[in-house]
Amino acid sequence: MSAALLDTSVLIAADPVAATLPETAAISVVSLGELRAGVLLATAEQVRDLRRARFDAVRASFAPLPVDEPVAERYGDLLALARSQRRTEKATDLLIIATAAATGRTLYTLDDRQAELARAANVTVR
Repeated sequence: MSAALLDTSVLIAADPVAATLPETAAISVVSLGELRAGVLLATAEQVRDLRRARFDAVRASFAPLPVDEPVAERYGDLLALARSQRRTEKATDLLIIATAAATGRTLYTLDDRQAELARAANVTVR
């Protein structure tokens, strides 16, 4: 089984699928940013507390992969692919796919649009 990169959608899923994930699972530093934004944007205290607990648990469980030069190059490839297909994709999704591509990891996502673009870029998706 290949190494995995977990998309933010997997990290925030109500019913985590941890039992089916490889032990080599990693996250992108971009997912930490998305989780942090979720904490800051919560308007209800209870929701904010739940999001903060999830953020803290994810941060404690993973050493996030950085956006470095190889990721930036793959990001450029993905951005060009998306624009050539007239897609409007979120930069965060592109960066997470680029991280999977640059590190040779399988992308685990619950986001169908992201999965479709990843597959178009020859990134394995589960």
